Amino acid sequence: MSFVVGLTGPTGSGKSSATAVAKEMGFKIVDCDKLARKAVERGSAGHGALMNVFGVEILNREGEINRKKLAEVAFSTPENTELLNKTLLPYIMMLVRDEINEDRVLLDAPTLFESGANSICNEVIAVISDEKTRKARIMERDGIDETAAELRMSAGKPEEFYIEKTDNIVYNDCELSVFNLKIQKLLTKLLEEYNNV
Repeated sequence: MSFVVGLTGPTGSGKSSATAVAKEMGFKIVDCDKLARKAVERGSAGHGALMNVFGVEILNREGEINRKKLAEVAFSTPENTELLNKTLLPYIMMLVRDEINEDRVLLDAPTLFESGANSICNEVIAVISDEKTRKARIMERDGIDETAAELRMSAGKPEEFYIEKTDNIVYNDCELSVFNLKIQKLLTKLLEEYNNV
């Protein structure tokens, strides 16, 4: 049986730093964003499903999904964001289940609860950070302007959504070394509790 920890939180909160700590601790990292890309590769069922929902405008000249165009459409309204999740998440979940094959697995999943992936997790950790810091991180990470970053942030769930759904909240409002230590301590505690059951 794998010990599966779900990692989630609003975009730009610093989940990748938490993932790096888990990797150092021997967790296999299952990156749902990477699996999302795989799920929509040209010729895949996910690719066809997205095209049916959002039209051929989301494709580039080669017939692959243009992620920037898809983001513009999918994050333009809450309804479209929900439509994106509903269309894509079943395909991602199939790939996720195939990847859970080690003793310790960290499932890095921004839409963990929306996809129902929390049901395959023993524990869930949510990383929370203030809006100003998140916006700066998103702009730097994705090479986008402030307006586009705000659009991505508004498309996601507020931090209250995560606080209501898990007791394992880690605030990323400190030096990186301090945050990393918080994550390490929490993962160690969760592992010990799991092994003592």
